Amino acid sequence: MIFGSKTLLPEGMGSMPKEMQSAGLVSLCSDCGSQAVVERGAWRFRESGLDNVVLKGIEIIKCPACGNEEPIIPNLDGLLRVIAVAIVTNRLPLTGAEVRYLRKYLEMSGDQFARILHTDKSTLSKWETGAVNIGSKSDLLIRSVALNLGRGLRDEAERVTRNFEHIDEESTAPPNRIEVDSETLEYEYA
Repeated sequence: MIFGSKTLLPEGMGSMPKEMQSAGLVSLCSDCGSQAVVERGAWRFRESGLDNVVLKGIEIIKCPACGNEEPIIPNLDGLLRVIAVAIVTNRLPLTGAEVRYLRKYLEMSGDQFARILHTDKSTLSKWETGAVNIGSKSDLLIRSVALNLGRGLRDEAERVTRNFEHIDEESTAPPNRIEVDSETLEYEYA
């Protein structure tokens, strides 16, 4: 993954095949150092620790030599914040992976987060791994803690908290896919 800027070469540099040159910008592969093409597309952002986050319209460096592909993320802090907002505003119960994401977004250890939630570290670990379901009151507490302690989330706290009543505590549906526009950082559930 590349954050912020990217190393670009002028088109036509070296022995890049003409079809690759016409495809767009040229960059270097971070794995093998070969020339690679930069294309726009969708990227499943598994690096976030969540399987349901898709970045739309993101630039992706694709290396024909080794097959490596990696996104160019211009505003990582903004993206991580938007994912946190999307998690706490979702009307479905939190998943274990989402609890782990929020804890890491808050830059807390399992022990620190468990103390704030007034639970033990082993219970938090079981929530995060999906071994035990998260109770509805703990779900709301986790969302509230994230909103109040998360970088840049406090502005969302009142709006999101007022919508807590719409969370479907009984839902067993899989988590919604979160699609984030890489340029505007706007999100939607798909």
